[in-house]
Amino acid sequence: MTAPVPPDIRIDFPPGEDEGWRGPSEAELKAAARAALGAGPAGDAPGAAAGEGAELSVTFLPAAAMRVLNRDYHGVDDLTDVLAFGLGEDPLVGDIYISPDAAEASARELGLDPGEEILRLLIHGVLHLLGHDHPEGEARYASPMFELQERLLARLLAEFRGRA
Repeated sequence: MTAPVPPDIRIDFPPGEDEGWRGPSEAELKAAARAALGAGPAGDAPGAAAGEGAELSVTFLPAAAMRVLNRDYHGVDDLTDVLAFGLGEDPLVGDIYISPDAAEASARELGLDPGEEILRLLIHGVLHLLGHDHPEGEARYASPMFELQERLLARLLAEFRGRA
């Protein structure tokens, strides 16, 4: 029997912010990705093997670059907070792009912690890569994907606070 292959998660912080990053730590970001991978593919029950061998790249982009990516790949010339691109299914391989600028604006508007919002977006991106989806508009907030996302985030934040 071979040993499970843990997920490989690479984090690329915003250009020029190596020392000034104010968001979640690399360890927290990787924990969020692993938590979402543990949710398993859409329709499947969570499992210990979920995420085995997965390869994820998480890249933080300035607002202008994120807007261009959204325009070029989705035909929407507007800033978005997270984009996820699946590159393979077995094992899961994918790229997730997050705009810290958009996350901070959303957090400010909703009265949330910006670091928490970035973790939420990372979980959201991984769930999309796993095949989870949600409707557009207000209905998205009551969807099974959003409920799962919020449960995962709450559990993760409780774990982080328990270590503090």
